Amino acid sequence: MNLEGLHHVTAITGDAPRNVDFYSRVLGLRMVKKTVNFDDPDVYHLYFGDEIGTPGSILTFFEFPGAARGRAGDGMIHTIQWRVRDEAALDFWAQRLDGAVREEGLVHFDDPEGLTHEFRPTGSARVCPAVDVPDAPLVAPHPDIPDGYALRGFHGVRAYASDPARSAQLLEALGFAGEGADWRAAGAKRSGHLTYDAPPAERAIPGAGTVHHVAWSAADDAELEAFSGRARDGGARPTPIIDRQYFHSVYFREPSGVLFELASRDIGFAVDEPRETLGEALKLPPQYEHLRSQLEQTLTPLGV
Repeated sequence: MNLEGLHHVTAITGDAPRNVDFYSRVLGLRMVKKTVNFDDPDVYHLYFGDEIGTPGSILTFFEFPGAARGRAGDGMIHTIQWRVRDEAALDFWAQRLDGAVREEGLVHFDDPEGLTHEFRPTGSARVCPAVDVPDAPLVAPHPDIPDGYALRGFHGVRAYASDPARSAQLLEALGFAGEGADWRAAGAKRSGHLTYDAPPAERAIPGAGTVHHVAWSAADDAELEAFSGRARDGGARPTPIIDRQYFHSVYFREPSGVLFELASRDIGFAVDEPRETLGEALKLPPQYEHLRSQLEQTLTPLGV
C-alpha cells in the first residue's frame, strides 16, 4: 500500500476573477468545481485540473478577497512542479507566459500573485529520476494550447525547511522513498516528489500567492485509516477522517512545518454534477445549501 503521488495542492488568492482567468485561460486548466470553503462558507474554494478533475492534476484556491500578498518561508511550500511532454513544450510555455524563465530542462515563472511554478518534461531522466510508474498524462483540452504542449499533471512540490532531516522518520513511515532533501511517493499508477530547500532569511507570511497545504493520494477510507496509523507511528497527530464531499481527508503537520493532507480518490467531482458541466454552477455542501441566496449575492461574480 503506497500513496499514489499528489492528490491536490491548495493555495490562497485575493482575486478570484484574475485567478480564474490565469489558471483557465492562460495555463489551460479546467475549472472543475466552484464551491465554498467548508470551514468558512463566505469564501470560494475553486478547483482546477484536467478535463474530469483527476487526482494528481488538481490545484485549488481559497479566495479571501483583497488578501495581501504573502511570502513563502521556512515550513511552507514555495513552488509547484508540473509535467509537460518535452523540450518543445517548454519552449511553447516560455513564449506564452509573461516573465517566464527558460533554463536547461525547465521553465519557471510566478502567477499574478507571486506563486511560483515549474514545468518539467516527463522524458528527462535528470528531472524525473527513477520513473517506474505509468503517470498517464492528465490533460484539459484548450483551444489555444495544442495537446502536445498542455500540462500533464503534477510532478511535485518544493518546500523550505531549515532542517529537513527532522521529517525523515515521518516520510519513511508514510512510505516515501528518499533521503536528505529529496523524497518521492510512488504507487502503482502515479508518483509525486517532495523536495526541501534551504529557507530564506525573511520570515514566512501566509497570504495571497502562497500554498496552504499539499494533499497526497490515498484510495479510500480504509487506506486513510491505515496511513493515519503510520503517521502516528512517525510522530504526527492526524485528525479524524473529515468528509470534504468530493473526497475524504486526514490532516497533520509534518516536522518541517508543511501542512499535509491525505485525500481519498474514490468519490470525485462528478458526484453532484455531470462531467460535461463541471465547474459551471455554484455547488454548495449540503450544510450550507440554506445559505445559497445569501452566498450568491456576496461571493465575487465569476465567469467560467
